[in-house]
Amino acid sequence: MTRRIDVTGAGGVRLAAWEYGDPPKGEPGILVPAQAGPEDHAGPRPPGGAPGHPDGSIGRSPGVLLLHGLMGRASHWASTARWLSERHRAVALDQRGHGQSAKPPRAAFTREAYVEDAEAALEQLGLAPAVLVGHAMGALTAWQLAAKRPDLVSGLVICDMRASALGAASQREWADWFNAWPLPFATLADVRKWFGEDDPWVERPNPARGAFYAEVMQESPDGWRPVFDPEQMLRSRETWVYDAHWEELAQVRCPALVVRGLDGELGRAEAQEMVRVLPRGEYAEVADAGHLVHYDQPEAWRAAIEPFLDSVLAL
Repeated sequence: MTRRIDVTGAGGVRLAAWEYGDPPKGEPGILVPAQAGPEDHAGPRPPGGAPGHPDGSIGRSPGVLLLHGLMGRASHWASTARWLSERHRAVALDQRGHGQSAKPPRAAFTREAYVEDAEAALEQLGLAPAVLVGHAMGALTAWQLAAKRPDLVSGLVICDMRASALGAASQREWADWFNAWPLPFATLADVRKWFGEDDPWVERPNPARGAFYAEVMQESPDGWRPVFDPEQMLRSRETWVYDAHWEELAQVRCPALVVRGLDGELGRAEAQEMVRVLPRGEYAEVADAGHLVHYDQPEAWRAAIEPFLDSVLAL
């Protein structure tokens, strides 16, 4: 089963967290069928706090918090979260501006806000000390939180995120890419085809990429549009692309695994340098995978990270 639990993030922004697996009786949250993704749930949501916990925390055992990347959503972690939930508590977070979390037009989309949101989620869900599994921007949030609050983080999985500055040219490319989207899409099949085949950023047909973007679309009166605001995505991105993030990596004291897809955005040399900078860093790579490692090759992704997770969560 999958249930939604609301979390209050930085500045009072409402965030949707999704827990996979059956919770003990008496805990809050709305259960939805396991075969349904978070995007299938609608209706009223209860707060994340549990009766008898004045701080609003649920008070369960440590587990895993999964953080998606820019434009992603919690449901992209469904495969990972389901096998994790067989032995551990697994929660995926829709970060601010994403998925079913709030998208206030005047909300802060800073690095600090994203980190504080993840911090609030760990505390309110009673997950800490938790292993953080982050993809792309979610991985940056994870290691920045690990550096800031080592008491909340017992382990870290960094999936295809660079520590180097990407620069102004990268931000301009992203703005041009958003403008190139042929919105609205007439059907989800059109979404899958454009992002999987026709997008100029696609070097060769990639059905997994098409499916990934189909999950972040919603039907509107004139067709299918993203569930996020592209301007909010660019605002989120501009708060980290101009800076390098090696200093925070060096401050991470817990075990950390750097994972890259062989065809992803994180090169082998930079990944291995990240492992060297991390005080307790390890390295893994996934063949035949691009940037969307966990989505491209879910079984190989599991094989790459499961031994690390088991060793950390067994401590």
